[in-house]
Amino acid sequence: MPAGVPWPTYLKMFAASLLAMCAGAEAVHRYYRPDLTIPEIPPKPGELRTELLGLKEPKHEPRVSQQ
Repeated sequence: MPAGVPWPTYLKMFAASLLAMCAGAEAVHRYYRPDLTIPEIPPKPGELRTELLGLKEPKHEPRVSQQ
């Protein structure tokens, strides 16, 4: 057995770790509530909230103040 651990102890730890991973994934999934719907028409660029808007180049010219 791995690391000299008896089978019952190994199986208990495996079950506990698997349960903890599943519970953590469920908690994160319920907290963030992802939108799992599939749109019929693909969204246009910029409509998705998952895009990094800060890394895009600005589409407008910078304003120059006139004095």
